[in-house]
Amino acid sequence: MQRARISPRPRERIVATARGLFHELGIRAVGIDMIAEVAGTNKTTLYRHFTSKDDLIIECLNSRAQEARQSWAEIEANSPADGFVQLRCWVAGVEKRLADDARGCAFANAAVELTEEDHPARKFIVDFKTEYRDWLAKLCRGAGIKKGELLADTLMILLDGVRTNRQSVGPLGPSSQFRAMAEAIIDSFRR
Repeated sequence: MQRARISPRPRERIVATARGLFHELGIRAVGIDMIAEVAGTNKTTLYRHFTSKDDLIIECLNSRAQEARQSWAEIEANSPADGFVQLRCWVAGVEKRLADDARGCAFANAAVELTEEDHPARKFIVDFKTEYRDWLAKLCRGAGIKKGELLADTLMILLDGVRTNRQSVGPLGPSSQFRAMAEAIIDSFRR
């Protein structure tokens, strides 16, 4: 017996559509009309779920943050007693995401586009990037790295750099060496 495919609810469709469009075209290039049309809904429904485009932007970022947190939980669950293995799993996961996505970090891209200091998404971006760095520092300390915070900062800067490099020069540029660079940096901190 074949099961009927359940369509996502309007809110889920709107968020998924907006995330895809924002990531592909940029936040400023995408309007509410385009999101509603591509999501197969209308502006009234969209505004029933989100009071403004800014609210939708934050929900899209929150959705991406939840995916990252889930990924972190999986890394920790797969090797709960071995911080070094967790750190290597993080490196492998980043390498895969770099290969799969040429558009870079949703948070960095949003920060570049949303230049107003008081834009509501800016605080969300700062808070999430800080949370990410703190999680990575915990992973580094769990791997026995004495300067775990410094290693986490170094890896975060490397990650942001390779994402930008991937956008600028493509997949065959220096960003393709992320894993080798990250492993060399980690090894230098272990000495």
